[in-house]
Amino acid sequence: MENQNNNNSKLKAIILVLSLLLLASLGYMFKMSSDSKKVETELSSVSTEKETALAELAQLKTTYDAAIAENTSMSEELIAERDKVVKLMEEVKKAKGDAASMSRYKSQVADLQNKMNVLIQENDALKKLNQDLSTEIDSTKTILVEAQQYNQVLTGQNEELSKTVEKASKLSILNLKTGAFKVRNSGKEVATERASRADILKVSFTIAENKVAKSGDKSYYIQVIDSKNNVLGEKKIAEFGEQSLTYSFVSTVQYENSTVNVSENLPGENFEKGTYFVNIFDKGELVGKTSFSLK
Repeated sequence: MENQNNNNSKLKAIILVLSLLLLASLGYMFKMSSDSKKVETELSSVSTEKETALAELAQLKTTYDAAIAENTSMSEELIAERDKVVKLMEEVKKAKGDAASMSRYKSQVADLQNKMNVLIQENDALKKLNQDLSTEIDSTKTILVEAQQYNQVLTGQNEELSKTVEKASKLSILNLKTGAFKVRNSGKEVATERASRADILKVSFTIAENKVAKSGDKSYYIQVIDSKNNVLGEKKIAEFGEQSLTYSFVSTVQYENSTVNVSENLPGENFEKGTYFVNIFDKGELVGKTSFSLK
C-alpha cells in the first residue's frame, strides 16, 4: 500500500513537471509568435515608408523638371536641387530598409521638400515678374509704334505745311515790260523800236504784295539775250546747286511785304536787230519772261 502511494506521488510530480514544461513551452511559442508578428509589422511599415519616400522623391523630381523646362534665370539652382533628389532616390532604392535608415531618409526628403517649396515660390515670383515686364515691354512697343506712326503723320503734315508755306511765301512777278530807249542830252528817255537808235534796254516789273513772305533784301537775276543768242550785260555766272546761270545783271530790292515797282536799265551800243528775250530768275527758278523786237 505504501509503495502504491509512493508511485502515485511520483506520478503526480511527473505530471506537474510536464505541465509546467508545457506551459513554459506554450509561453515561449507565444512570445516567438508575437515577436515574429512584430518584426513582420515593422518590415511592412519600413517597406511602406520606403515606397512613400520614393514616391515623394519622384514627385519632387517631376516638379523640378517642369520648373527647369520654363528656362528662367533660376534654372541652374533648380537643376542642382533636382540632382540632389535623384541622388537620394538612388540611395533609398539601394537601402536595406532598416528603421534608422528610413528615418534618416524621411528627414532628408522633408528637407528637400521644404527647399523645393521655397525655390518654386521664388521661381513663380520670377515668372510673374517676367510676365509683367513682358507685358510692359509689349505695351511700350505698342506706344512706340503708335508714336512713330503719329510722328510720321506729323512729319507728313509738317512737310505739306512747309510746302504750302514755301509756296505761299514765294513772291509773284507782275507787269513785266521790256523795250529799247533813246536817251537824249536832257536825260529824257524816249522809246524806240530801232536798234540803231537804242542806248539802253529797260526792264520793269512789279513785285506783288505778300504778307507771308520774308521781308528784307530780295535779289533777282536778269538775263537779256539778243537775236544772236548772246547774253548781254555783265555775263556773269551764278551757281545754284547743279545748275549754273549766265546773267546780265542783278536787281536787288528792299522788300517789306508790300507792292514794289522795279525798273532797271541795261546800257549798250550797236544793238542787233531782231527779237530779244528777257528772263527773270529768283536764284535758279524762272519767275518771269517776255520778249521784244528791234528793227
